[in-house]
Amino acid sequence: MRSDIQKKIKKVDIKGWKKISVEFGKNAIEIWVPPNCFELGMKEVPILPNPQEAIEEAFLNPINSPPLEEIIRRKGRPPGEMSVAIAVSDITRPVPYKGETGILSPFLRRLESSGIKKENIKIIVATGMHRASTDEEKVEMYGKEVVEQYTILDHDCENNALLESIGTTRRGTHVYVNRDFYFADLKIATGLVESHFFTGISGGRKTVCPGLVDVKTIQKFHGPYYLEDPNATNLILEGNPCHEEALEVAQTVGVDFVINVNLDKDLRLIRIFTGDMVEANLKAFEMIKGYAEIPLKEEFDIVLTHSGYVGRDHYQTAKAGVGALPAVKESGTIIIAANNRDFIEPIGSPEYRSLIHLLKLQGPEGYLDLLRTPSWRFTKDQWEPEVWGKVLKKVGEDGLIYCSLEIERKNYCLLPGVCGLDFIKGKRIKPSLEKAQEMVQKAVQFAVYRYREKGIEPSMAFIREGPYAVPVLDKFGD
Repeated sequence: MRSDIQKKIKKVDIKGWKKISVEFGKNAIEIWVPPNCFELGMKEVPILPNPQEAIEEAFLNPINSPPLEEIIRRKGRPPGEMSVAIAVSDITRPVPYKGETGILSPFLRRLESSGIKKENIKIIVATGMHRASTDEEKVEMYGKEVVEQYTILDHDCENNALLESIGTTRRGTHVYVNRDFYFADLKIATGLVESHFFTGISGGRKTVCPGLVDVKTIQKFHGPYYLEDPNATNLILEGNPCHEEALEVAQTVGVDFVINVNLDKDLRLIRIFTGDMVEANLKAFEMIKGYAEIPLKEEFDIVLTHSGYVGRDHYQTAKAGVGALPAVKESGTIIIAANNRDFIEPIGSPEYRSLIHLLKLQGPEGYLDLLRTPSWRFTKDQWEPEVWGKVLKKVGEDGLIYCSLEIERKNYCLLPGVCGLDFIKGKRIKPSLEKAQEMVQKAVQFAVYRYREKGIEPSMAFIREGPYAVPVLDKFGD
C-alpha cells in the first residue's frame, strides 16, 4: 500500500459504519460503509418454483407464434431431412442452458421427438467479436452430454467463407451473416434478456446482430454514430439506433423461434419467453424493466458497484461503470469491485489493451476525435474504451477506482482510473477473497477521506446488483 494512502485511510474511523455484502464472482465480500449509505437494489421477484414445468408450459404456449411442432410441419419438408441451427450465448452470459432444469436439453428433446435428427442440428455460439469458446467453457455452459452428442460451432465474424450476404439495411450497412444459421431450415435464437448499455436490452434480435454477423457490420454497429446517440442506453428501445439496426438484420435473416429467459439478482430463472422473436423479446423487456429499473431522486458523491457475472474481464466490466453513471454526481467517485477471472485475458483482447491505453493517454474527447477521423481504421473492441470514456467524462481519472486482483500492477498502467492494488499491503499475491475485501474496504475509506479533507461529509450509494441494475435519475422531480 502506498504510504500516502495508508496515512489517509488511518484517519477514517469506521466505527459505527454498517456492513454490506458485495457480490464478487461466485462469492461475496463484506464491506463496511458509512451509515448513510443507500443500498440501491432491484425489486424482489419470485423465482420459478418448478423450472421444468415452466419450460414445458412456455413451449406449449409460445407468444404470438405456433408451437414448435407446428412450425416444423409448416416447413413442408420431412423432419428427418430438415437442418436446424440454434444460436446460443457464450460464457460471458449466465444463460441456464445445461441440465434437466436448463432450457437446452428439453428443447433438443422436443426437436428430436418431432423427427429432427441429431446429426442435422448445429449449435452455434453467437460470439460476435468475442474470442472462440474453449472446450471447458462449452461443457460449463451447455453440459457434457450436449457437447458430446451435438455439433457445436463458434461463429467467426472474420471468416468470409462462413458468411453470406443478406443485403443492405436502411442505415446503409451491407450485412453478412453466419451461413450455417442463415441456410438452416429452422432457425432458433436463445439468450438472456437483461438491460444492455447501448442496445437497451439483450436477447432476441441481438443474438443475430451482432452475435452472428460479419466484422464490418459489428464495426458499424459499435461505431460512434450509434454509440453516442443519447437513446443508445439501458432499457430504451424506441429511437435506439442499435436496437433498430439489430432488429432489421434479425428480421431479414428470419428467426423462426426464440427462447428468452429473465434471471433474478442471484441468476436464478424467473421467467421464460418463447415464440415470435419480436413479441417474446418485448414481453421479456417489460418484465426486466419492471424490476431492474431503480428510480433516483438524487445523485451521490460516492457509488460502489461490482462487475457481476458478466465482468470476467476489464472489457466486460464497462457495463458496471457506465451503469453507475446515473447515480453519481459530476466529478464524483465510482468504486468497482471487479472479479476479472478470465484466465486467458483478464483485461481483454490485445486490441482492447492497446485501445484502453490510448483512451488513458488521449482522454475521452481525444479518443472520440480519433474514432471520428476519416483516416481512422476501425479496430476490434474500440467501442468499450469509448464506453469507459463516458465514465471518465463524468468522474475523471481520479474519480474511477478500479479494484481487481487478477490484473498485474504492470498492466494497471494501461487502464484509466486509480489502481486498486494501491490499497492492499505488500505485493500483489494470488487473488483471494480476503485480499479483495481489503482492497475494496480501503478504497471506500480513501474515497470518504478525500471528501472529508474538503470539509464535506459525502453521500454514498451501493448498487447491489452491479451491472444488472439500472439506476434512473428523475431529473424533473415528483
